[in-house]
Amino acid sequence: MKPARPRWIRVALGARPGDVVALVVGRGMSLALAGLGAGLMGAVTLTRLMSGLPYGVETTDPITFALIAILFSGVALLANDIPARRATRVDPIVAQRGN
Repeated sequence: MKPARPRWIRVALGARPGDVVALVVGRGMSLALAGLGAGLMGAVTLTRLMSGLPYGVETTDPITFALIAILFSGVALLANDIPARRATRVDPIVAQRGN
């Protein structure tokens, strides 16, 4: 993540808490979705090596891939949302003094 300075400047200039949350979560989720895409491509590529391991599940089972992608996206959303909500409660003047 980039330094907090742009967020505090936006808050000091009157940005609403929802705007700050959208900024932080948007940046974090873009990174998470890029990682998820790379992981899915790697998983599909490596399924041939693991074709004998999962019993009763096809190696390219779309339901399994979709459920794991949804699970990881939810975890990434929570991991980004908690700090974003915390950032809206900090006074921008106090935060700038800390930088």
